[in-house]
Amino acid sequence: MPRIGLIYGTDTGNTEEVAFKLQERIEWAAVDVFDVANCSPEHMQNYDLLILGIPTWDFGGLQADWEEFWPLLEDMSFAGKTVALFGLGDQFGYGHYFLDALGMLHDAVRDRGANIIGHYSTVGFDFEASKALTEDGQHFVGLGLDEDQQMELTDQRISEWINQLQQELQLADCA
Repeated sequence: MPRIGLIYGTDTGNTEEVAFKLQERIEWAAVDVFDVANCSPEHMQNYDLLILGIPTWDFGGLQADWEEFWPLLEDMSFAGKTVALFGLGDQFGYGHYFLDALGMLHDAVRDRGANIIGHYSTVGFDFEASKALTEDGQHFVGLGLDEDQQMELTDQRISEWINQLQQELQLADCA
């Protein structure tokens, strides 16, 4: 059973709420949850799988606690680590920047050697642009959620994504 470290940053509490929903619904592993404001790089090194959560703030910016943690992140190595990401944004109010912080976090951990799993389909979202898109534009680089405009879809999206992560981890174990 993998050990999962789930690290999130939040200003409004939405990302924290999603983090604890994820913890509650992952029944196939032990999940420790940390606010990035109270986290160190050493916390991240103790886990087989990291799930990192970040909301996009204002016009495509990083959430304040992640912004403060960013210099530490830039000095870390994620070689040999499996990482899944989730992000929150407002696709109507900030449709030109939807989930941009998720894309920035993805690039930061990918560039430091992470094996990233958990891309999530863009079907059902309505936005103009995002730094969180895969090359083909058909998926986000992690789970995308909109607690402002589509909160009624959050639980379903979380369940789908958790099942997807479990399948991707099983396939990785078989390879």
